[in-house]
Amino acid sequence: MPGLLRGVARTAVVAGTATAVSNRVSRRQAGRWSQQEYEQQQAYQQQAAAAPPPPPPAAPPAGDDMSSKLDQLQKLGELKAQGLLTEEEFAQQKSRLLG
Repeated sequence: MPGLLRGVARTAVVAGTATAVSNRVSRRQAGRWSQQEYEQQQAYQQQAAAAPPPPPPAAPPAGDDMSSKLDQLQKLGELKAQGLLTEEEFAQQKSRLLG
């Protein structure tokens, strides 16, 4: 019986140690990942702050022909879809184009 008890006790110690080590490794990895994520967010924010705003679209030509307005509206839509123009900037340029 003492041999069986000793074996059970040894198994409990090994399992407890393995659990403690596993938890420590998990916490360290989670800490590293959160630090990397934080650094990436900071770098992205710095890039976004450093990037100059996109220039406004060129003024429409003197001739108010509809095809040039349509082309400019398409370009504005593409810039908005790419995320280079905000909804407000898009609406402002669109109202300027359509008069």
